[in-house]
Amino acid sequence: MGIWADSKGGGGNGGKNSWSFLTRRKRVDSAVESNSHGQLAKELTVPHLMAIGVGATIGAGVYVLVGTVAREHSGPALPLSFLVAGFAAALSALCYAELASRCPSAGSAYHYSYICVGEGVAWLIGWALILEYTIGGAAVARGITPNLAAIIGGAENLPSFLSWHRIAGTDIVLDPCSAIIIFIITGLLCTGIKESTAVQSVITTVNICALIFVIIAGGYLGFKSGWVGYELPTGYFPFGVDGMLAGSATVFFAFIGFDAVASTAEEVKNPQRDLPLGIGASLLLCCGLYMLVSIVIVGLVPYYAISADTPISSAFADNGMQWAGYVINAGAFTALCASLLGGILPQPRILMAMARDGLLPPFFSDINKRSQVPVKSTIVTGLVAAALAFSMEVSELAGMVSVGTLLAFTVVAISVLILRYIPPNEIPLAPSVLEPFVSASAQYSWSRLEANEDTKAHAGTSESTKPEVDKEDVPIHPLIAKDTIIGNYVHEGNRRKVIGWAIAFTCLGVFILTFAASNKTINSPIRFSLCGIGGTLLLSGFVFLNCMDQDDARHNFGHSGGFICPFVPLLPIACILINSYLLINLGAATWARVSIWLAIGVVVYVFYGRSHSTLKEAVYVPATQLVDDTYHT
Repeated sequence: MGIWADSKGGGGNGGKNSWSFLTRRKRVDSAVESNSHGQLAKELTVPHLMAIGVGATIGAGVYVLVGTVAREHSGPALPLSFLVAGFAAALSALCYAELASRCPSAGSAYHYSYICVGEGVAWLIGWALILEYTIGGAAVARGITPNLAAIIGGAENLPSFLSWHRIAGTDIVLDPCSAIIIFIITGLLCTGIKESTAVQSVITTVNICALIFVIIAGGYLGFKSGWVGYELPTGYFPFGVDGMLAGSATVFFAFIGFDAVASTAEEVKNPQRDLPLGIGASLLLCCGLYMLVSIVIVGLVPYYAISADTPISSAFADNGMQWAGYVINAGAFTALCASLLGGILPQPRILMAMARDGLLPPFFSDINKRSQVPVKSTIVTGLVAAALAFSMEVSELAGMVSVGTLLAFTVVAISVLILRYIPPNEIPLAPSVLEPFVSASAQYSWSRLEANEDTKAHAGTSESTKPEVDKEDVPIHPLIAKDTIIGNYVHEGNRRKVIGWAIAFTCLGVFILTFAASNKTINSPIRFSLCGIGGTLLLSGFVFLNCMDQDDARHNFGHSGGFICPFVPLLPIACILINSYLLINLGAATWARVSIWLAIGVVVYVFYGRSHSTLKEAVYVPATQLVDDTYHT
C-alpha cells in the first residue's frame, strides 16, 4: 500500500489554497513527542486535581454573589439558580472530561481545538485564554487588600507598604499588596507542581472549612429563628421563573474554574482515570457548597433585606453572631488566594503549549530541569499580572474574562462533535520523517504486486472454473446513517463533508437564534423571522446528526479507555447553545474591548505564528495507510 500525502502547510508551501494554514491540525501526542525543551513532572492525582479545581472555582464571589442575585433576580429560589447553573456548567465539564482523557497534554481548550478544528481557531482560543487568565488574576489580586484589611480591623491598620496609594491629580490607585501576593504565588508556582498543589490544598481546605462553618452555624440559627426568609407572602419565586433563570445566568460564572484542571493534564499520573474524576468531583463539590450556603443565607434574612456587599456576615450579625464575621472574612481571604493561585497556574502551560507548536517564541516553552515546570512562562505571567493589579482598577475589564472562558467552552463542545462524527483521519509528518515511510511503502507495494502476479500465473485456468460472485450479493455495512432516507443521499464518498457542513450549519443556527432572542432592539417581525431561521437550522442539524452513525474511528482516536461523554449530539449542542447565549449577552462594551485584543492576536499570528508553526512544512498522511505501512515494515 503506497502512502498518499497531502501538504497543507499554508503560506504558499504547497497547500491546497492560500487559507489552508487555518485548518492545519496537529497530532494528539505532538507535545509529548517533541520534548526537546524538557517534560513536565507527572505528580498529580485526584486529590490534587480537586484542590486545583475547587480552589480556582470558589473565589470570593460566593461571599458577595449570593446577596446580589437574591436581591435582584432569584429571591428564595437562589438555590435553584445555583442548581440550574451547575447543570449548565456540567455540560461543558463532561465535554472537557472526554477530551482531557483522550488528549492529555497541556493547553486545555487550545490543545483540543488545534487537534479537532484547526490552527486558526486554536490560535484565537489560546489568545483569548491568555487575556482571561491575565485579567482574571489581576482582578482577583486587586480584591485581596480590602479583605485583608477587614481581617485586621480596617484599612487604617494596614502597614503603609501594603495599603492603597492614590497618585495626586489622577484617578489611579496603586495597590502594592496585590502585586506582592502575586509575586509570592509566582515564586511558589516556580518551585514545582507538587509543592504548589500542596499549598493550594491547604488554602482550599481552610476556605471549605469556612463555608462549612457558615452552613452549620447558619443552619443552627435558621432552626432557632424559624427560617424567616422562607415565610414571605411573595412565595419562593418573587421574580417568577424568569427571574430564577436570570439568576442562573449570573451565577454560572461562579462555576468557571474546572478548566484549570484540564490545563494540568500533562502532569497527571493517570490522566484517563484521574482527569474526569477531578473535573467532575470539583464541580459537584462546588455546586453542593454553593447551594447549601444559599439555602442558609436566604433563609436567615428576607431576600430584600440581604446586604449586597456583605451578605453572609450581615446575615449572621442580624441574628446576633457578629463574631462570625472574622471567620467569614478569613474564608474570603483564603478563597481569593486559592482562586489567584488556580488562575495563574494554567496560563504558563498555555503559553508553553503555543510555543511548542511554534505559534509563540520558543522562550515560553522552556521547562526547568529541576522543578520541571515552565519557569520562564510563569515569571512572565506573574510580572504582567502584578503590573496590572498594582497600577490599574481592572474590575471594569472583568467581563473580558468571561469571553475567553465561554469561547473555550463552545469550541470544546464543537470539538466533541467533530471527534465523534468526523475525527481527524490524517497525520501531519515532517518531510524528513516521511521519507523512510515512502521508501518502505514503495518496497512493500512492489513486492505485493509481484506476489499477486505470481499467484495469477500459477492459478492458470482454474480461475475460470470458479463460480462468479455477484457483487450485489456481498453484504456491505457502510458507516452512513440509521435513517434510510438520509442514507440515500449520504455515502462514504461524501459522508465527512456532509457531516462537517451539518455541524457548521448547526452552529450557525445557534448563533442566529441566540442573537435574535437576546437583541430586543430588532423589530419584532425581523426578530421572530431570525429566531425561526436559527431554530430551523439548529433543529435540522440536531436531527441529521442524531440519524447518522458516529464514526468507528473515534474508538481509536487519541488515548482510548477514558471517559466518554454521554448523550451526543444532544449534550454538546445544548452546551453550545447555552454558552453562545451567555456570550452574546455580555454586552457591546465588553465585545469592543475583546475585539481589540483579538485583532492584536490576528496581527501576531499573521506576522509570526503562521510562518513559525511547526506544521508549516508538514505533509498530511492518511492515518490508516501510515499504520498499515508501519506494521508491514
